[in-house]
Amino acid sequence: MRDQNRPAVLAHQRFDADRSAFVCLDLASRFQRIHETNLWGALTSVSGLGSEATATAKLQADLPALLKSLGVASLLDAPCGDASWIITAGIDVDYIGVDIVPALIGAARVRTWPDPAKIRFMVADITADNLPCADAVLCRDCLVHLSFENIWRAVETFRRSGATWLITTTFSDWSTNVDIEDGDWRALNFMRPPFTWPMPHFLLDEGCDEASGGYRDKSLGVWRLRDIRLHAAAIETREGRAP
Repeated sequence: MRDQNRPAVLAHQRFDADRSAFVCLDLASRFQRIHETNLWGALTSVSGLGSEATATAKLQADLPALLKSLGVASLLDAPCGDASWIITAGIDVDYIGVDIVPALIGAARVRTWPDPAKIRFMVADITADNLPCADAVLCRDCLVHLSFENIWRAVETFRRSGATWLITTTFSDWSTNVDIEDGDWRALNFMRPPFTWPMPHFLLDEGCDEASGGYRDKSLGVWRLRDIRLHAAAIETREGRAP
């Protein structure tokens, strides 16, 4: 399906209708507003339609095996949102959830979790703060809401954290990546410019049926962070820019 023929996504429609309210807001304030107004419109999760039970059923079934195959013993969920689906997915890892919205972290800390000794939460901005080290970073349904500039900032903080793997949302059949203001939404294919990342180590199909099935190519792509770094540097050198 061509990009322009895909149905509009609720997160973009609602942001577009409220766009004037985001003028002059910094990144933290933008996502604070999104949280306070439930802008993404989900009934059961303030983290949006993609975090509801029906949207995560396949991930809950498949993610534990993926993490095991990658040798992941510790996972940084960045951002974690309300963490409603992943903590019940049966992942056998040390888990750290971070989010830029303090209310989300506060609520997560007081919830009852299956194995609280292996779970912790902290407030952090993934585009700027020093992040805890883990074997893998899970960045699901987030970079699609960030500008190109803040995507690169986030990837750099992930790299600096010392993680081996980045597991992030990508749309394998999407053709053209466009820039947006932070808080809006668009699909991304990280193998297309301006990212041009190498082929992922693995693609985990989410079984997405949002927007009348118009985004069935939604997956979690798995990359080695060092490969993203080296690949980006090679492209910058080839185009005559300093890596």
